[in-house]
Amino acid sequence: MESLKRKNTGRLRRKRSTRARIKKVSKVPRLSVCRSNQHIYAQIIDDAAGRTLAHVGTCGGALKDGLEGKKKSEKAAIVGAEIARLGIEAGVERVVFDRGDAKYHGRVKALAEAAREGGLKF
Repeated sequence: MESLKRKNTGRLRRKRSTRARIKKVSKVPRLSVCRSNQHIYAQIIDDAAGRTLAHVGTCGGALKDGLEGKKKSEKAAIVGAEIARLGIEAGVERVVFDRGDAKYHGRVKALAEAAREGGLKF
């Protein structure tokens, strides 16, 4: 039980630290990524206005039909391309990448690279 508390405390510390660095330095919107064991979600947030400009995830919506039978990294890349498209439609070209408590590896990296290829700059 103690190891789970320590693990969760470290995860929350990394998340707070990452967000604090981003909010302190940046005046541009942030691309926030949240992942669970099965799904991945991305949203572009304007912290100055306190609004979410665009959001997409594998859990539902327009993407759900095209994701069946794909691996989780492939799904993350599709979500990255879609968030880039939605962000550019909302008038956002430049963002700061907020990986939260996750490492820049695997699904998070696939999403980020697809968003870059889609036209977002970070």
